[in-house]
Amino acid sequence: MTLGKKNQSNHSRDLFNRVFIFAIQVFMSQFLDTPIAYLKGVGPQRAELLDKELRIRTYEDLLNHFPFRYVDRSAYQVVSDIPFTDGAVQLKGKLVSLQPVSMGRKKKLSAVFEDPTGRIELVWFQGHQYVMKNLMVGKVYQLYGKAKKFGNSWNIAHPELTPWEKVDKSTGLVGVYSSTEKLTDKGLHSKGISKLIVQLIEQVKNVIPDTLPIEVKNQYRLMALETAYKTVHLPQNDADIPKAIFRLKFEELLFLQLEMLQRRQISFEKGRGFVFDKVGSNFTDFYEKSLPFDLTGAQKRVLKEIRKDVKSGRHMNRLIQGDVGSGKTLVALLSMLLGTDNGFQAALMAPTEILATQHYETIKEFLKDLPIEIALLTGSTRKKEREGIHEKARDGRLALMIGTHALLEEEVRFQNLGLVVIVENHRFGVAQRARMWKKNTLPPHILIMTATPIPRTLAMTFYGDLDVSVIDELPPGRKPITTVHRQEAHRARVFGFMKEEIAKGRQVYIVYPLIEENAKLDLNSLYEGFEAVSRSFPRPDYHISMVHGKMKLADKDFEMQRFVKGETHIMVATTVIEVGVNVPNASVMIIENAERFGLSQLHQLRGRVGRGAEQSFCILMSSVKLSKEAKKRMETMVRTNDGFEIAEVDLELRGPGDIMGTQQSGELPLKLSNLATDGAIVTLTRDVARKIMQDQSFYQNNDWNLARIKLSKILKSRPNWGKIA
Repeated sequence: MTLGKKNQSNHSRDLFNRVFIFAIQVFMSQFLDTPIAYLKGVGPQRAELLDKELRIRTYEDLLNHFPFRYVDRSAYQVVSDIPFTDGAVQLKGKLVSLQPVSMGRKKKLSAVFEDPTGRIELVWFQGHQYVMKNLMVGKVYQLYGKAKKFGNSWNIAHPELTPWEKVDKSTGLVGVYSSTEKLTDKGLHSKGISKLIVQLIEQVKNVIPDTLPIEVKNQYRLMALETAYKTVHLPQNDADIPKAIFRLKFEELLFLQLEMLQRRQISFEKGRGFVFDKVGSNFTDFYEKSLPFDLTGAQKRVLKEIRKDVKSGRHMNRLIQGDVGSGKTLVALLSMLLGTDNGFQAALMAPTEILATQHYETIKEFLKDLPIEIALLTGSTRKKEREGIHEKARDGRLALMIGTHALLEEEVRFQNLGLVVIVENHRFGVAQRARMWKKNTLPPHILIMTATPIPRTLAMTFYGDLDVSVIDELPPGRKPITTVHRQEAHRARVFGFMKEEIAKGRQVYIVYPLIEENAKLDLNSLYEGFEAVSRSFPRPDYHISMVHGKMKLADKDFEMQRFVKGETHIMVATTVIEVGVNVPNASVMIIENAERFGLSQLHQLRGRVGRGAEQSFCILMSSVKLSKEAKKRMETMVRTNDGFEIAEVDLELRGPGDIMGTQQSGELPLKLSNLATDGAIVTLTRDVARKIMQDQSFYQNNDWNLARIKLSKILKSRPNWGKIA
């Protein structure tokens, strides 16, 4: 054999080996997609329940159902220790009795468990048949559970009981898994889930493919992925758990960042957009003659970013963050005027009729000296007026349309829609927003405005495929709002303060919660509050308005307008005034039952005052008994006016919610990471993802094959909602 043929043969063998190894890796990856019903001990019924209760559908889903804490199962207590033990106990003893007990129409299952130091009652309120079938009186068991005191005696509800001969005596640290009542009834409590995972770990031995090349794992000191899974579920010691968790979080966050960057790249390459290259008379006349005040430096900076976007020939998808009162609406209006100067129409979509109407009135006042036709379209627009608006939108006479969800209706057509501004983005379902894309041949430019500041880790992770602008400067002359926390005992002093402010010519908001589940009770509370305020602020010296979401729109508008015009001194309302209402003369915001509001909502409500040059105040009224989280919310509001700092605390308290999906709450594409506490790993993986995407070896090097397969799978499995804002 010649040297050339030998080299060719070696090359062929090397290529065959690479292809063979790659095929094996792909098979291993697909094995993790096996439906969970095929795992021994699951079957169709349990599989359906696991899907419904925990969204566990495949082997991979079960692997990613992680313990939320660990317990040392090598340590045992005795019954006499129970009154002095905080948390769960582990006992060895005998089951003395087991019998059903009637509780009116319901039954409970009661048992007595004893060890050499005493006895304790065990109770089961559900799953009686399963328990009765699997336990035997007189037998020795290992018991694990949390004891509670009722009267003078202790009992343990729904304990885990394992026959002593089946207990793994070598077991030390054991993971505790979240479950539900329905799963527990089917034997899938924490221990039942743990059994399935132990079995699965054995089956996937040498099957979990490592997605990252060896040099990346070495650089960031990452353990092998399979080792990390085994360690986090079946730890041998305390020291290895943090290393395993870091590896799994790194994997999870890295691929989320890669997904965002890939979507952004795809959008950039394919996303052709309308070109707004002309600055015409609409923009210049308004900017030079009608602008009521100078723009802040932050507003000018954001406007430059928008102009650069719309001139580029690429589709704009930009998010504007700005605290309440920072001037986002003015930036949006100037952007819409750019569109009209280039022969395009623009639309502004707001989540409520009150907010849409407020924007319409504000923009109409701004444009009163310009020959620009503007219309308001909401669910309450009369049929005849609606038909006229539709016709003008179709033939291009209508330059700007402002409205609610009504803009999404099929019959709303535009001649040439070039820009859509979406206010308070989180109020619209993403599938609804997608319908605005179909209003023109090319998708219109998208500008999103939110007064809810987004924490940095959240913006980096979930808005990574959007361009983000921040208006971080308030207009000159605005004073920081003074916030205080008061309780019912201070009511008389609060009313006295209100009278002092009203005597100075100011106006006051009093806001009550209105939560759908308790709508009746909340409305009663609102009416009672209105009566109490009316008694303390009697006519003819004081005039009071009341507004809530259950009123007819005409009645709401009437009461709102009375307050806006200064005809009433006090506005008693629910959170319908949360966004959009602009009354510079209102200087006091009183929030009743403040503990029932989230931080973001409290900050939004506070932003309704402080819009004039005078000092404004926010008073948080609450009950005396507050949860730890409620106390933290009150302290945060009193301490700072910084919306971004408030957003960070809100994230820490509530978690990020499902921002990527079609709903705003529910499943998160993160199984282990916590954006409130994992900021350092988020930043690290963002930097790593950027380097990977900039390096062409990601697309060409065989070492990245499995990473590319995983990324492709992620891109196909989730809709690109980010592309539609």
